[in-house]
Amino acid sequence: MALDSWLPVKFGLPDGPVLRRALNEGVDWQVYETNDDGRALVAKEDLAHRWIVAGLVEEGTAAPFSFGGEQYRALCCSKSHKLAPIGKDCAPQRKSEALACADAFGATRRIDPEAPLHDAIYVERYSRLLPTYSLTPRIEDDVVFGTWLSDGVPVSVHSFRRLRSLVGWLGEPQLAGVVVKAGFAISKTDGGQSRKRSETQQEVPEDAAGQKGKEKPDEFELAGRPELANFINEHIVDIIENAERYKALGIDFPSAVILHGPPGCGKTYAVERLVEYLGWPSFQIEASSVASPYIHETSKKVAEVFDQALKNAPSVLVIDEMEAFLADRQMGAGSSHHRVEEVAEFLRRIPEAVSNHVLVIAMTNRIEMIDPAILRRGRFDHVVKVDMASREEVLALLTKLAGDLPCEDDIRLDTLASKLEGRPLSDVAFVIREAARLAARAGKDRLGQDNLDQAAESTPARDGEEPHHKMGFI
Repeated sequence: MALDSWLPVKFGLPDGPVLRRALNEGVDWQVYETNDDGRALVAKEDLAHRWIVAGLVEEGTAAPFSFGGEQYRALCCSKSHKLAPIGKDCAPQRKSEALACADAFGATRRIDPEAPLHDAIYVERYSRLLPTYSLTPRIEDDVVFGTWLSDGVPVSVHSFRRLRSLVGWLGEPQLAGVVVKAGFAISKTDGGQSRKRSETQQEVPEDAAGQKGKEKPDEFELAGRPELANFINEHIVDIIENAERYKALGIDFPSAVILHGPPGCGKTYAVERLVEYLGWPSFQIEASSVASPYIHETSKKVAEVFDQALKNAPSVLVIDEMEAFLADRQMGAGSSHHRVEEVAEFLRRIPEAVSNHVLVIAMTNRIEMIDPAILRRGRFDHVVKVDMASREEVLALLTKLAGDLPCEDDIRLDTLASKLEGRPLSDVAFVIREAARLAARAGKDRLGQDNLDQAAESTPARDGEEPHHKMGFI
């Protein structure tokens, strides 16, 4: 969809280029395509002034001009240099581009150690990332740079093994060089296994700006889902991080797990955070990628994903919408040979995967549809219900999300938590995003109680959502 451009087509900038169309935009900036196939960053005067004061842009580099009573500044580059919001059309595809990204990241941090960079604009010509200071939750530098390198996959550079699997076009030594050049330390792993947190805390590396990095948490954490986080810590993380102790007692690896419950309650989010925490390569089986109307074809594709996970072990294999593959074979729709073959393939491969250090996690909204042979212990030892959020869980997530944003002093999250009790956690996250949007639209630089109340009132519960459920185990 075309953007609402501030400046007309064929508008001439002070230093020569003529504008074509707007490509990207924020509250105080727009990126345009120019007549020579280059790019131009047009920023309102207040934002450009912040860059100049911070030392990220030299005075005189961004040409000033006015249009329609508004004051702007422009930075231009040729088609040989990238200029785009970080993560949009500027992910590196070769070593030289990755090194240029690393140069810009490191140079920016040496000048400004504090500004958030997750919403920055990459200006390759000047080797800078220019923050836009938007009202979106801050993301730590290690995840920002890892996500940039992997073209949108949220991964920390400290999860080097997983990052390496996502950036396959760059060899391991080259990738390590890029990460170090950006100002990060390479984490050493024990034979590909996740490091123990005690080892992580003994030495916290300094970044390029001389600042101490954040210590890794002692345990896996999930904002708004403490019970689920406790389960994952006890039944997965502790077994992985204390492998020798468990192995001596006959427990070699965590059992397969099913997470089930209504949509929007945090199943996918929990799995993504666990994959990020472990730093292992992950593989996914979902209907959109492996389902086929042809007999034998689905089973063949399922087997290929299992083989890839085994080849890259230790790894995580995620089975999403498992009812699409593993519905009860006694049900009318699942009685064909086609369905029996798919279920049999899973029955055979799940124990094999677990015994070869592949962590299998399945998710479903329809646990009642799953074949009983799959649910029995020995294949999936744990079936965990993730239901609608309690008030305490809602308040925990609100506190986490609002804590990442600039807020006014008088906001009352406990009142908002009562209004959202019994709702999916996706609704809670949406209310915070909507409140931030309303604040920005009103020209505010801090989130206020009025924005939160307005966002909550405009986000009614949808049909079929039932409040006041607890998480439980089968």
